[in-house]
Amino acid sequence: MTDQEGKTVNIPLYAPDIDLSLEEDNDVRPYETYNVEMRLSGYEVLEIQNVQIFAEESSYLPLHPTPTRRQVFPGRSVSNIVDHHLLTNYGGNNQGQTPANLGRILGQVTIPTYITVHLGRPQNAAENVTVPFLYYLKNVACSEIYPTWPYEALKANIWAQASLALNRIYTEWYPSQGYDFDITNSTAFDQAFVKDRNIFDSVAVVVNEVFNQYIQKANYQEPYYAEYCDGKIASCPGMKQWGTLSLANQGYTAIEILRYYYGDSILIRESNNIQDIQASYPGVLRIGSSGQEVREMQEFLNAIAINYPAIPVIFPVDGIFNESTEAAVRVFQRQFNLTVDGIVGKATWYKISYIYAAVRKLAELTSIGRIEDLYSGQYPGTPLQEGDRGVEVQLLQYYLSAIAVFYPQIPNVSIDGRFGPELFKAVLNFQRSFGLIEDGIVGRETWNRIYALYETLSDKIVPDESIPEYPGMTLQQGSSGENVRRIQTALNNISAQYPSIPLLVEDGIFGTATTTAVRAFQRQFGLTVDGIVGVLTWNKIFEVSALIDTGEEAGEEMPPYPGTLLRNGSRGNAVRLMQERLKSISIYYPVIPDITADGIFGPATQAAVIAFQQMMGITADGIIGQQTWELINTVYNELFY
Repeated sequence: MTDQEGKTVNIPLYAPDIDLSLEEDNDVRPYETYNVEMRLSGYEVLEIQNVQIFAEESSYLPLHPTPTRRQVFPGRSVSNIVDHHLLTNYGGNNQGQTPANLGRILGQVTIPTYITVHLGRPQNAAENVTVPFLYYLKNVACSEIYPTWPYEALKANIWAQASLALNRIYTEWYPSQGYDFDITNSTAFDQAFVKDRNIFDSVAVVVNEVFNQYIQKANYQEPYYAEYCDGKIASCPGMKQWGTLSLANQGYTAIEILRYYYGDSILIRESNNIQDIQASYPGVLRIGSSGQEVREMQEFLNAIAINYPAIPVIFPVDGIFNESTEAAVRVFQRQFNLTVDGIVGKATWYKISYIYAAVRKLAELTSIGRIEDLYSGQYPGTPLQEGDRGVEVQLLQYYLSAIAVFYPQIPNVSIDGRFGPELFKAVLNFQRSFGLIEDGIVGRETWNRIYALYETLSDKIVPDESIPEYPGMTLQQGSSGENVRRIQTALNNISAQYPSIPLLVEDGIFGTATTTAVRAFQRQFGLTVDGIVGVLTWNKIFEVSALIDTGEEAGEEMPPYPGTLLRNGSRGNAVRLMQERLKSISIYYPVIPDITADGIFGPATQAAVIAFQQMMGITADGIIGQQTWELINTVYNELFY
């Protein structure tokens, strides 16, 4: 009989010796089973068969009776609890079959109040049950592991089970495929959940303690897809359930057990964002939209572009839906057979999230993950080197391409997310210029130095809209018209700063002189030297020209060039000024020797000038002409103002 709270008194029952549940090689059932029948006026008779009872372990059985439609002789509802998954070797998750479809992405990790479980394989017709998330975790833990195990083993397993479930929710794995549930109870796809099973007290205590905690890999945002198996019959690359018992008995803590199986980068995170699961769709996004949802969408499209290079990369990722974002959306829609309108409606949003999860493998054990605050400039956590691919490489290329505008010795690079020979060369040149180890690998020190320099230049970087739209065809010798005239004007503007580029008559005719100027520009900025203006050369010409205009309009303090060359034997205030500035620059660039600012241009000053010119990729003659004068002042201002 139940009390006012609907609970019965504790009923002691027989169960086998506890040691049977602590022995991996034992195939004897380590628990006893009982049938429980519930009768309540106005409700169907409810029978739960094969309730599992362990020695020295209390448990409770939550029941959900169904109102009867009969006045006399009520109907009967029967549930059967299958044998424990550890006993039958059907434990673990995702054994032997990875779903082909992946999910979309929620904006943040949410601990749901309820979760909907499909009682079967995803494609099979079966009942859906919606239960509190707390109960779900308790049920899974009671179905997957024995409650008699040590506390640390229980905790490690429950962390893995919670993390896997939250990964399914975070990636919206099943809703993105059109299913009306969050997870299944099939261990071929997810993890065991047994309807109407009893819950063991020792498990409930741990779940109540850690239900809002989950595993996370360092630098990544999503709950870790913690694959596991029983380790007795089934094998998997993740955690072994029986192995957790052995490690706990050896004195391992729960986090040490997880790191034993998943690696030292494993962290435990906690979320207080506990709420009903919300759909991720933010509403229609189009030109003029802005905010976090736009920023996430830009981030997702950039990641997708690694695998689908026809999609143009969006930089900067700033949360502003502009023309470049619309162009990327249109290409994505065309790629995936959606209505090509450049508007992110519901179908496009879900498809972007779905493909993003696929290319980033968020829902697999080998997750490459979503890096937290990647666009803030934080180091990705692992070195980048030739052969790597990903948004981290993409961002590195963006930083270097911006720096290359100001430092011609660093060749321009394409932003395609692939670390190839072109990027390797740019990294080597950067390392050489800034006194770093020249290995072409972007470790923490190189990454941080690249980002720090990019940050000092970022306010000078011209937004895309200042670059005229590429006309869609190459311009070369024999071309003519307004676009040729615009190129000539921009090259003349650049020539004032880079005398190696000859001045042109702005006549709109692409002749030999214009070809020579284009080739000189390409050589100066690390482009293919062919004298032809394709999209890369077009964008670079107008980008550099606009930057020069921006520098002039900003009113930066630039001491006027004295009008005469400064060389070995020169004396005076102009020499002293250059010595002072080279001395200051050498603090940041050790390749430039320290010199005395005495106003006398001797061999030491000449050596410092040559080192600076080599660093900047200009003629290294040890003479300060107008180009060297302006570059010394520009670098000095970038470092100290």
